[in-house]
Amino acid sequence: MTQPLVTEPRPKEAVLTLRPRWSSRRFARWLLLPILAALPALAEPPVGERPAPEIDQAFARMYNTDFHGAHALLDQYISAQPSDPMGYAVRASAYLFSELYRLGILESEFFADDKRIIEKKKLVPDPDVRQKLFRTIEDAQGRATKILGSNPNDQNALFAMAVSQGVTMDYTALVEKRQMSSLSSARRANNYAQQLLKVNPQFYDAYLTTGLNEYLIGSLPFYVRWFVHFDGVNGSKDTGIQSLQLVARSGHYLRPFAKILLAMVYLREKQPQQTQILLASLTSEYPENQLLRKELAKVAEQIGRGGAALR
Repeated sequence: MTQPLVTEPRPKEAVLTLRPRWSSRRFARWLLLPILAALPALAEPPVGERPAPEIDQAFARMYNTDFHGAHALLDQYISAQPSDPMGYAVRASAYLFSELYRLGILESEFFADDKRIIEKKKLVPDPDVRQKLFRTIEDAQGRATKILGSNPNDQNALFAMAVSQGVTMDYTALVEKRQMSSLSSARRANNYAQQLLKVNPQFYDAYLTTGLNEYLIGSLPFYVRWFVHFDGVNGSKDTGIQSLQLVARSGHYLRPFAKILLAMVYLREKQPQQTQILLASLTSEYPENQLLRKELAKVAEQIGRGGAALR
């Protein structure tokens, strides 16, 4: 699969000024936000060859919460390209996204309520989905590892590894409630993204992983940052937000999700009007996604109340 190659330079633009107000529970919440690195998105094709249309269409179907349609498209792609790890990585994302959607984990209240993230009350995951998800992750990583064995700089394989490690992290942390165990997958996802950006600094989707890590770690108190270290991440909130803005503008698969992450930042920083603009754009692009419409209505209600925080 040809990777996004865009000649646009990385921008220098204004970023939010954020005031840390951290408790141990807030630390847990922000540590888990990379859930959304596994969520699908769709953007304009890269300059040059177009990527496989089935992959783009599968991402679009997922973002419209049509998981059956996404899997049907992925069936076609994997049948035609059985050695490409990206097909399996996207399929793992589809399994994860459908389960998070079913369990209500994608709603804003989940992230607004610290207790819902860190509580040890077990969710009831679908065992069949879990089995398929981890088998598909093995399929993706096995094929990607084989490719990287002969070409360590293969961009498609590096991206597939970053995506599949992100899916593992999200399922472990948010469904199985094993947050500490998920950190190893989070670090591996970050390492693959960092390696990919060394090979191609214009692979803009990879900045979502690195940028989110920059922002999250940069928002932590110093004594917590001492124990939470990711290679290549300095803990700069400004750099993290700039990276998310870059993906929101120039990314391919993850452009809309970068908008979602920025919308969350604006909402938490009491700028609901900016969140409303982003969500309105996304609901227009993905009209079948009722969750986006629900979240947009919540923000509109908040603005109507004078901007009171959604808690």
